[in-house]
Amino acid sequence: MRIPGFIDKRAVQRGRRLWLHYGVFWLGAIATGLVAVLYAKLIDVGYDTFLRYATRYWWLPLPVSPAIGALGVWLTRRFFPGSEGSGIPQVIATLHDSGALAPRLLSIRILVGKIVVSFLSILGGFTIGREGPTIHVGAALMFNLRRFYPQRFRALRGTALEHRLALAGAAAGLSAAFNAPLAGVVFAIEELTRSFEQRTSGVLITAIIFAGIVSLGLQGNYTYFGTIDIGNHFPDLLAVAVVLIGAVSGVAGGVFCWLLLNTGRWIPSRVNTWRDRHPVAFGAVCGLIIAVIGVTSGGHTFGSGYAEARAMLEGRAQLSAAYPVLKMASMVGSYLPGAPGGLFAPSLAIGAGIGNALHLVFGQMQLPMLIALGMVGYLAAVTQSPITAFVIVIEMINGHALVISLMATALIASQVSKLFAPALYETLAKRYVSVNPAVLVEGSAGDKT
Repeated sequence: MRIPGFIDKRAVQRGRRLWLHYGVFWLGAIATGLVAVLYAKLIDVGYDTFLRYATRYWWLPLPVSPAIGALGVWLTRRFFPGSEGSGIPQVIATLHDSGALAPRLLSIRILVGKIVVSFLSILGGFTIGREGPTIHVGAALMFNLRRFYPQRFRALRGTALEHRLALAGAAAGLSAAFNAPLAGVVFAIEELTRSFEQRTSGVLITAIIFAGIVSLGLQGNYTYFGTIDIGNHFPDLLAVAVVLIGAVSGVAGGVFCWLLLNTGRWIPSRVNTWRDRHPVAFGAVCGLIIAVIGVTSGGHTFGSGYAEARAMLEGRAQLSAAYPVLKMASMVGSYLPGAPGGLFAPSLAIGAGIGNALHLVFGQMQLPMLIALGMVGYLAAVTQSPITAFVIVIEMINGHALVISLMATALIASQVSKLFAPALYETLAKRYVSVNPAVLVEGSAGDKT
């Protein structure tokens, strides 16, 4: 029996609508999860390569890091302007812009540059993470899927469609990077949009689910930093530790934000002038500083700090109380030149170092507990997004038993940080919006870290 033609046509039209409303998002989420996993493996290969040559020849980072620092700045400014820094400010800027910035800040060229230059930076031992760049890459990947929509469909929805694509890609990128789906939703609401829209919620969750499935399929069900065991007994001084760690990490994170946002106030004017005129040479000098700090610290400040943070959580690392300060100095040096790189993993390592150092004060408390509080405190201080910070840490360490303590530490650290500097990502995002969209990198690359 032959099916009438009008039924076939209606079925096709319905299928086309479903594809436009859901299919493209699903396809983008799967692609984002795949790219996030491959990017993570690429960064791991880069850092393993660095460790091999740095372990065999302790002096080799001294010439290699400056060379890679110079190359990274040159590539970024020459071929990939707009890919500098973590990428989160660029995503925020595009989500709050009328549509002029997105084609430039979320292009395929930016996606490629983000991956390539950050890989080179990790080869040089720079203190960068891959999580922020993964958010930028996810947003760029999803944004460019707008090409799958007919011109008429895109015209009817204006920038709303592009914003939804970029937002879903960013959330999926964070989720896949940390294997933390809940953090992806919270981050999109608290940091990227500062609001919640019912129409967007389904898109976000769907994108995160599909990206998470890809990540789980390729990497298995893992916890980013493993699982900590703190037992059933909470120490009597836990409340004191929460307040002290929150205050210390808040001050440290606030100072870090102030340093990145006020380079013109603490760097001598002559150095700033020289940096503006010779950004590539400035990148080489920063690379040399990073190498000297790394060699002096026994190699512990190189890279994202993931290995050191995990080792501290597991009680396998013997790091001095100076580690957080040295790591922060290396982190500032990594971001001043303006090459791509993320803040999340290094911030967690610095926070872990703060918790490790304060174990000298709270010797009777379990070290993993202090480290977890330090991680959430410093991350909340840098991002000034306390909900995102404690959700990320909870999912990374399976630390549900510490949920109240982590929430309190994140809130204290975030509020203390605000005494020193405004929200880092939002302030940097405003700098993109305030300039001509065609000019993405100012004379000083570090101004858009």
